[in-house]
Amino acid sequence: MLTAVVGINWGDEGKGRMVDLLSQDYDIICRFQGGNNAGHTVINDKGKFILNLLPSAIIRPEAVNIMGCGMVIDLAHLCREIKTLTSQGVSITSKNLIISDKAFICMPYHIMQDVLEEERLADKKYGSTRRGIAPAYGDKYLKKGIRMTDLNQPKSLKEKIMQVLDWKNLTLKGYAADAKLNEVMQWLEENAQPLLPFISDTTHYLLDAKAKGKRILFEAQLGSLRDIDYGIYPYTTSSQTLAAYAPIGAGIPGAKIDKVIGVMKAYSSCVGAGPFAVETAGAEADALRAAGAEYGAATGRPRRVGAFDVPASRYGVTVQGADELALTKLDVLSYMDKIPVCVAYKIDGKTTHVFPHGDALIRAKPVYEYLDGFKTDISACRKAADLPLAAVNYIRFLEKSVGCKIKYVSVGAQREDYLIL
Repeated sequence: MLTAVVGINWGDEGKGRMVDLLSQDYDIICRFQGGNNAGHTVINDKGKFILNLLPSAIIRPEAVNIMGCGMVIDLAHLCREIKTLTSQGVSITSKNLIISDKAFICMPYHIMQDVLEEERLADKKYGSTRRGIAPAYGDKYLKKGIRMTDLNQPKSLKEKIMQVLDWKNLTLKGYAADAKLNEVMQWLEENAQPLLPFISDTTHYLLDAKAKGKRILFEAQLGSLRDIDYGIYPYTTSSQTLAAYAPIGAGIPGAKIDKVIGVMKAYSSCVGAGPFAVETAGAEADALRAAGAEYGAATGRPRRVGAFDVPASRYGVTVQGADELALTKLDVLSYMDKIPVCVAYKIDGKTTHVFPHGDALIRAKPVYEYLDGFKTDISACRKAADLPLAAVNYIRFLEKSVGCKIKYVSVGAQREDYLIL
């Protein structure tokens, strides 16, 4: 069984929470793209964990966690993340963590480039986390990247770094101090050594596991609308966030996914720049942000918030090929008398139910319907019959609007705070 857990919207939908929950039924969990530019928050009986690079099932000692070839990995950040989790009592060894030898390394000069570009863009910036992700993926496709496998070949690694730095320093001349070979090599030596035992060929491992009937869960970072090809370009991430890419980014490109579980919030949230048609402001935004604790797990930045967006979510369901959905943070809406839902957009005076792209999305204005609020604490609900009728009606309205069944509903932050419809 091969299953992908992916984001339907702008990211921060609660994928880590769902992977932590669902991983009990899987043998292997694979992160297949992205870097430390987003975070997954996991809260369970062992505590609260903020994960930027490690798969969300790393807390389960019986699960094998894979960081796939579609990722870009900041070695120093990964070392710190492993150290932090170890201090929290999580056991991380080469038996439960495998890093693809084909994954690319996010280098210190990538971070420098990222910061320089965001500063140059000023008020037109893309909302980068300034962690070097876009430059790292850029070098991958320019064939100037350094891969995890290179860490096992120190002599040729130094030669590759020299060649890259010649080019980097030429292109950055006049904008930043030269990146020095000895400093880059020292950074690699300090941070590579602890990670060497984890590096392996994930393709061989996954093909063997699949042949043995192992259950594999693919974990995405961010959501449909941040995909480099199908998202709100250029306000996207620099990788493919869609389920179709999961086998490629994990290491088994020929595999076919059996099930896609899309994750979406009961309202909308967004970190970073770009069009966000349902964004609200003032006291209304403050109340929703406070109720949902809407601050980025990776950056701590306040998230932009608003009503559930049907056109955006229906589009996300479509491009992800979702078979079923998990609806998260329904409990957050319990303070509302009326719950707004964006059911369409007005663009240049015309109503559309189709999610637009480019400049049309920037001009889109939300058209709202209002559903009755449920005005009660639902955190103890564990089956549909426990939910107030207004909450059930809200779920069914969203389900019908986006065209995909909602199977899981989370009613709290803890691992067990959910129900199955």
